[in-house]
Amino acid sequence: MNATPPPPPAGPPPATRTDARSALRFAFGTLTVLPVRPPERWDRPTARGGMLCAPLAGLATGLVVCLLSWLLLELEAGALLTAVLAVALGAALSRGLHLDGLADTADGLGSRRPAAEALRVMKRSDIGPFGVLVLLLTVLAQVAAVAELYGHGRPRALTAVVCAAVVSRAALTWACRADAPPAARPDGMGATVTRTVPTGAALAVAGAVAFASAVAGALAWDRPAVGALGGLLSVLVALAAAELLLRHCARRFGGLTGDVLGACAETAGTAALLVWTVTAP
Repeated sequence: MNATPPPPPAGPPPATRTDARSALRFAFGTLTVLPVRPPERWDRPTARGGMLCAPLAGLATGLVVCLLSWLLLELEAGALLTAVLAVALGAALSRGLHLDGLADTADGLGSRRPAAEALRVMKRSDIGPFGVLVLLLTVLAQVAAVAELYGHGRPRALTAVVCAAVVSRAALTWACRADAPPAARPDGMGATVTRTVPTGAALAVAGAVAFASAVAGALAWDRPAVGALGGLLSVLVALAAAELLLRHCARRFGGLTGDVLGACAETAGTAALLVWTVTAP
């Protein structure tokens, strides 16, 4: 009989050198469908670099969605149809992994079972009623927010779409910081990436994303101060929402899983879109 595998390390990996190419391949190869092959070696130092580069993967997918939206609006496809296709493309570019994680996490939380049984519910291939409901409401909220933003002008809408994609992946960096909850299982993606990012580096990434979002909002809005405030608030609210979900899942499941990380990304991206919508004049 095989021995029980050891638990994942409690802290960040040793400060071994990870080249930027491997980090980018990890981020783009695991978080997008773009033709980038992930590195063959999935150790924790490589995962740390990949999670630090996660916002760049969000930037790439956000720009692709932005291009499609611009083309559809140029063809006068209509705000609602453009919003539906933009949200669909965003989900497809991430292979639907984050939405799948959101649905699985909702099923686990809604099962009201002990942690071990809830984790088994999350590993099932099917989606239960809680997962379907949360998935449907989340996608509808994203579509409604993007469609509403198109009514406030193309520059504002496209800026919000890109920034939301970036902050959703920045939530992964934040969730994998060294003082975040540990992994709930000794295997899987969650065990590979949790607690790999030094807290200072996670704070730096969050600060950089917040600054970039504020600058983008100032440039896209007619009133720069309002746009900058909207961009800053979108990041703060998004990361706060992801943190609340992170903490709740850690208490409920005894730690984090890859599904929980995906749920945090979707929660952050949706929250950011809603803040952009509310702050649009």
